[in-house]
Amino acid sequence: MAPGREAAASGRHTGGVSASSAAVSVPLPGSAAGEQPVLRDFSGGAFGIYVHVPFCATRCGYCDFNTYTAGELGTSASPQSWLEALRGELAAAADRFAGLGSAVPPVSTVFVGGGTPSLLGGDGLADVLDAVRANFTLTGDAEVTTESNPESTSPEFFARLRAAGYTRVSLGMQSAARHVLKILDRTHTPGRAVAAAREARAAGFDHVNLDLIYGTPGENDADLDASLDAVLAAGVDHVSAYSLIVEDGTALARKVRRGELPAPDDDVLAARYERIDRRLAEAGLSWYEVSNWAAGDTARCRHNLGYWDGGDWLGAGPGAHSHVGGVRWWNVKHPARYADAVARGGLPAAGWEALTDEERYTERVMLTLRLRSGLRRADLAPDARPAAARAIADGLLVPAGDRLILTDRGRLLADGVVRDLLVP
Repeated sequence: MAPGREAAASGRHTGGVSASSAAVSVPLPGSAAGEQPVLRDFSGGAFGIYVHVPFCATRCGYCDFNTYTAGELGTSASPQSWLEALRGELAAAADRFAGLGSAVPPVSTVFVGGGTPSLLGGDGLADVLDAVRANFTLTGDAEVTTESNPESTSPEFFARLRAAGYTRVSLGMQSAARHVLKILDRTHTPGRAVAAAREARAAGFDHVNLDLIYGTPGENDADLDASLDAVLAAGVDHVSAYSLIVEDGTALARKVRRGELPAPDDDVLAARYERIDRRLAEAGLSWYEVSNWAAGDTARCRHNLGYWDGGDWLGAGPGAHSHVGGVRWWNVKHPARYADAVARGGLPAAGWEALTDEERYTERVMLTLRLRSGLRRADLAPDARPAAARAIADGLLVPAGDRLILTDRGRLLADGVVRDLLVP
């Protein structure tokens, strides 16, 4: 089976894994009556901030993210009310973190995702970054990323982002084939993503990512090759490629269930993944995570590496997830209810959990094994070592010093390798 799209901090990410530390009781809304979760100190690793923008012009048929069109929201919420609530949440979080036993670390990465952050425009995204800076200290070399849809960008948009302090742009290209974009309900024209990437580079962005989705019904090898040709012609230094996943509750899932579209074929997905990996490697982009390729270490997405390496992060915005020192919480989803929760004071959490040692171990194996740097042997439980030995014998893992790394074939079967290691 080809690797699927990893979870995102807007609610699909499983959370980080971090070392235990002294615990300090900090109030967090969303717990049972009279109960307060214990928020541990920062783990000492990377600290990032994810901001979730819940607005989209249209809803893509494959998407199950926490997003809303203007028609779905009506008058209950707007970008203006969202921004005001975001400012309140960031201030509340900074206040809560100040009560921990250690100083709040400087923010090394900021990632504005969604949704469609570019709908806010350059000025709106500048306001978002200003809100982060008003409450947290950024490192001098902080990576600041925003996702953008190609159709809602322009040379002026990218110039405004650079002036505001953004350092990285991630563009949703998905495909260069018009009929594939139509099936995915994407509204940009096939050439717009490449043009947007070039505009971003002309505005001074050294780090530009293009997202691809492969395995869409109706896509053939020639369509994928055309998409890869376009990506490489754009001159970007980072590519993310995700196999199409038919998520329950989406318009795509309903079409597949009714027989209007075929479900993605696992063998086709695997062949497409190998094709992508080969083409990108030939062009000088190396995989550093199962679904991500970069032209060197500096081109890697440091924010996402923070998730995979078990760092701490604050997720701000409707439905966003946070993780600090082994405690995870998630915000209420609807923008109007999110704003109401912020207005009542405190963090707009819908719930929380303190990860057990077993859960943190599970997440360490699941996340770090996806990385090219691999899983440290010392992090593997003794009863999982026979399963690791079998995976090595089967050509799925390769030992490299004190680490275990997925082979090319192992990447195709990564979920199975993880499952075997966790249930030896």
